[in-house]
Amino acid sequence: MARYLLRRLLQSLLLLALVSVIAFAILHLAPGGPLAQFVATGDLGTEDVDRLMKQYGLDRPLPIQYLDWAGSIATGDWGNSYRDQLPVLKKIGMHVGPTLELMVSSTLLAMFIGGLIGILGAVRRYSFFDHLATIGAMVALSIPTFWFGLAVIYVFSVNLGWLPAGNRETIGDGSFIDRLQHLVAPCIVLALVSTAVWSRYMRSSMLDVVNQDYIRTAKSKGVPAMQILLRHALRNALLPMITITGLHVSTLLSGALVTETVFTWPGMGRLFLDSVSNRDYPVVMGMLMFTACMVLLGSLVADLLYSVADPRIKGASK
Repeated sequence: MARYLLRRLLQSLLLLALVSVIAFAILHLAPGGPLAQFVATGDLGTEDVDRLMKQYGLDRPLPIQYLDWAGSIATGDWGNSYRDQLPVLKKIGMHVGPTLELMVSSTLLAMFIGGLIGILGAVRRYSFFDHLATIGAMVALSIPTFWFGLAVIYVFSVNLGWLPAGNRETIGDGSFIDRLQHLVAPCIVLALVSTAVWSRYMRSSMLDVVNQDYIRTAKSKGVPAMQILLRHALRNALLPMITITGLHVSTLLSGALVTETVFTWPGMGRLFLDSVSNRDYPVVMGMLMFTACMVLLGSLVADLLYSVADPRIKGASK
């Protein structure tokens, strides 16, 4: 187990280094450069621009800039924002809470609804409900997130007035009920695609389990159907879902960017979009690395949980 964990950590570090090289190169080779916003306004002269280039080390060759940046990252210094000079880690810390709040709530909602739909679809295979769930999943996967978000705002905020149109809380309120009301709409929008994915995976996993010999043996012994479903089928069908949960982190992060933009949610998605628009390279690189770490960590934790849940993985990893 320890050898398996060490091998996965080394693989994650190598992949993280590769991601950092590609992201750094693409970002710094893009037209305009990090000081384009200052040059475009015309507020700074050539001497001022040259001074800023030297101050931020942008006048050096790109490989040297990368090595300097990577060395600072390794020591815990993620740099400062070009816009307000705040530390990158501090800015990320200010926005990671709302994003995690949105991701966790939408994931739990999607797991509950999607898992229930998948289980019922597998138990009632080829029934009207199963066909309806399949069609619904395909429709949900086809709906653009931004369009669905705007539709939710138009129906439930503008027309019915049931939910707030955006932001995380009402200015001057900030109570639990107020925050919960603001969370409902973006949570539903972000959970839409996840629910469709979960329902399909859960149905497929349940169908694999219910056709196993030990399920047929339990039925032949007269074990109640509900006991077979909960104690035998469902428990084993949930094992593949552990891995899917870890791999689903990247999908949630990309969906959170669109959802947070539509609902003006003050999370990492909004921060990333604003940083890219203002060419705040330290913040953009910091967020790319933070997101990559979250995705790799989610995958690693999912593998570990799977090995704990299934003893056969432990034996194979020795």
